[in-house]
Amino acid sequence: MYKKQKMPFLLMLLFSVVAILALVGCSSESSSESDESKAAPKETDSKTADSEYPIKIEHAFGETIIESKPERVVTIQWGNQDIALALDVVPVGFSAANFGVQDDSGLLPWTAKQLEELGEKKPNVFQDTDGLDFEAISDAKPDVILAAYSGITQEDYDLLSQIAPVVAYPKAAWATTWREQVEWNATGMGMKKEGEQLIKETEDMIKEKLSKYPQIEGKKVVWVNFSAKDLSKLHIYTPIDARGSFLQELGLEYPESVKEQIKDPNSYSLELSAENVEALYDADIIVGYGDDELYKAISADPLLGKIPAVERGSVAFIAADSPIVAAGTPTPLSIAYTIDDYLKLIGGAIDKINE
Repeated sequence: MYKKQKMPFLLMLLFSVVAILALVGCSSESSSESDESKAAPKETDSKTADSEYPIKIEHAFGETIIESKPERVVTIQWGNQDIALALDVVPVGFSAANFGVQDDSGLLPWTAKQLEELGEKKPNVFQDTDGLDFEAISDAKPDVILAAYSGITQEDYDLLSQIAPVVAYPKAAWATTWREQVEWNATGMGMKKEGEQLIKETEDMIKEKLSKYPQIEGKKVVWVNFSAKDLSKLHIYTPIDARGSFLQELGLEYPESVKEQIKDPNSYSLELSAENVEALYDADIIVGYGDDELYKAISADPLLGKIPAVERGSVAFIAADSPIVAAGTPTPLSIAYTIDDYLKLIGGAIDKINE
């Protein structure tokens, strides 16, 4: 989602070799831990992360220790600002959304709506869609930097950690579910209990909305991105991607024929040649970014047009001018804002199975 970051600013000149080696050593030690040990954010010397410190949060780069309740919260890259806002905390700075925005504000509609409700008229939005703006992040003087859903590298993490404690992603870049995003970020703000309540409220809302679409349960789905300029390749979001994970939470399942194509279990995406399109034959529906023109191009293609879901029209394409285009990677705010339209789109594609 975010391109390679900008060159480090002058602050990097002040970094000590000892500090960098210590951070790398911490990361190496963490990498040997089992996945089970990273199942949830951890805390030390504290029975409740909401009132007692320090808090220890383990993540892909090691661990972060937060000594006291953060007062100034900065979020970077995708969606993390929504977690703070949903918990009634306005970040002192956050990254602009890099797709799905209909104006030059850098704000998605649900983010703008929540900012308005919290009385924030002039948010500090980092225009950093071409790379992290380390200087702007530093100028915001954060007490904590939230990046639970992001693609930051070890170098990024090391640089950011010189500014403030960083809450990085649990295991892999761009592979954090909305629920983990809430867990890690809320813990980093010293609001673990509030985060748990936000998760419960969101889960209850999803369950209530799903009750109107019983046809969704158990159907096979694949999130596929096609390009009309090159139909020889398919770009698939894997089940660990937030988009694929959310589809599964709605009751859909990825077919085994697609799972078998995944070589790296930590990768959020997969490129598939059109010559291997049979892997999609078991999908009841296909979800992806696109419009009617793209669907026509796919239908006319000698290989892609033979996909059963394409032949019967069981394709839920999300148009670029729809708010759902940025909600496929969900946060509690985006889910609440778009779930009615999203379920209607998916349900309509499934209904075509029996037409």
